[in-house]
Amino acid sequence: MDVLWAGWRAAYMSEVEAGQVSDACLFCELPAGSDEETFVLDRAGSAYTVLNLYPYTSGHLMVTPYRHVEKASGFTDEEQHDLWHLLARGQAALDAVLEPHGYNLGVNQGKAGGAGVLDHFHLHVVPRWSGDANFMTATANTRILPEALGDTWRRLRAALV
Repeated sequence: MDVLWAGWRAAYMSEVEAGQVSDACLFCELPAGSDEETFVLDRAGSAYTVLNLYPYTSGHLMVTPYRHVEKASGFTDEEQHDLWHLLARGQAALDAVLEPHGYNLGVNQGKAGGAGVLDHFHLHVVPRWSGDANFMTATANTRILPEALGDTWRRLRAALV
């Protein structure tokens, strides 16, 4: 099979083809929108959690400071606290709703490090299940998700309350 349908990506791909993708920092812009529209899941004083729009697995979260800072060495004490606090809350919600068997936690910094957003720190939280199909991303440039992002957002958001 050469192509698997991922219709939820059509709007983004249309913007890319039309040259309409913004040069502004995604992580600086997201918190200004409504949580449900931007998939912001949780907020603290200096950081927030958001669902990844192009997830490796269902529930793929990112935790990031509001402030545009590239590396952990630039964090304030409050940012360090809030990032770890939100990580713990996010994993608790994922455990309650999706019951993953494990996690990949990762930070890609700089172009050579594979960062998609080069200079705004963000921590990936990727739920994993024994026997999951995560290899599809590497072998077929394809992701398999069993539910829409909005549904995942609503379920996880309810678990945080």
